[in-house]
Amino acid sequence: MLPGRPRLSRAERVAAAADVADLRRLARRRAPRMVFDYVDGAAEAERSMARAVEAFGRVEFSPRVLRDVAEAPTAVEILGRRIAMPVVLGPTGFTRMMHRAGERAVARAAERAGVPYTLSTMGTTTAADVAKAAPGGWNWFQLYVVRDRDRNLETLAMARDAGMDVLVVTVDVPVAGARLRDVRHGLTIPPSLRWRSVLQAARHPAWWFDFLTSEPLRFATVDGAPSDLAGITNMLFDPSVTVRDLEWIRSAWQGRLLVKGVQRVDDAKELAAVGVDGIVVSNHGGRQLDRSATPLELLPHVVEAVGDRTEVFLDGGVRSGADVAAGVALGARACFVGRAYLYGLMAGGEPGVTRVLDLLHAELVRTVQMLGVGGVAGLGPDAVHLR
Repeated sequence: MLPGRPRLSRAERVAAAADVADLRRLARRRAPRMVFDYVDGAAEAERSMARAVEAFGRVEFSPRVLRDVAEAPTAVEILGRRIAMPVVLGPTGFTRMMHRAGERAVARAAERAGVPYTLSTMGTTTAADVAKAAPGGWNWFQLYVVRDRDRNLETLAMARDAGMDVLVVTVDVPVAGARLRDVRHGLTIPPSLRWRSVLQAARHPAWWFDFLTSEPLRFATVDGAPSDLAGITNMLFDPSVTVRDLEWIRSAWQGRLLVKGVQRVDDAKELAAVGVDGIVVSNHGGRQLDRSATPLELLPHVVEAVGDRTEVFLDGGVRSGADVAAGVALGARACFVGRAYLYGLMAGGEPGVTRVLDLLHAELVRTVQMLGVGGVAGLGPDAVHLR
């Protein structure tokens, strides 16, 4: 910083962020390392996460010229409803660990931006409180199938009573992935003030003050779990779930049903055959099985196989509006975003999430204009290929 130049406040730094990478840097400065790494990390050697991001780096656009792009509408229809741009804020666990405003802030930002928000089973805010925070938003619910079927039914009833009409069943977590950053930090849920975290607290006093003076962090849907993430997953989640379980889930849920975590074309065909409303091509952000399929590479094959029978979505590695444009061009109805908005939340709370959504929209508009397609509806496979 130049001598005499006024120091920017956190809100000003968030507002000045030029892209999601800037917000990631701000998040790393504000949050303790173990919290930042919980968001930023992935399974084992983190190859799956790196490959998902790298795949977007291999996108090559083929722009048309001399086209009228004075207008560049971004609205699309998914699952029978129109949204402002092809973006869905995906489910994330322990969201109030990143910032005290947590899921409520994300839902409010999504409501203003006109895109869906998905509350996680492992969230730290109830479905009712999310609905109260964003009553005009399109709020979805994500389900992990737990061993106690009655608990699943109670959870679905709470989501339904809160007005949620889209269920996202995540199927790529039969057991906990090995997230080595969390292991090395000794991360507990909630974070505990042990000697290592005390040292981090000294370096990040604002985060710790917020954490220690806000409502105690707890799971809003599940309880009675141990404090370590792997223990929570392995104790609660049901590893025996099969496609047949979608029948009782469908019988208990009258809304739309998406299945998230599809990483093979034959699995996509099986799900389309049983009549799910949507498939999310996803490897859980690389947080489960390392060296798993790269979503952007797999996407066109899934779209070719089942895109005429069910809606196909993309999840994994999306960090910009240009990435969203590439995903849509390759056949996705919309792209799920997770880490990107969590960086914004960690960096600056609700304004940080809003900044991420503003950036995604501006980047998307600029990309489709420069591609000469005049709007998201004009995106197709002729506009992009992977080098």
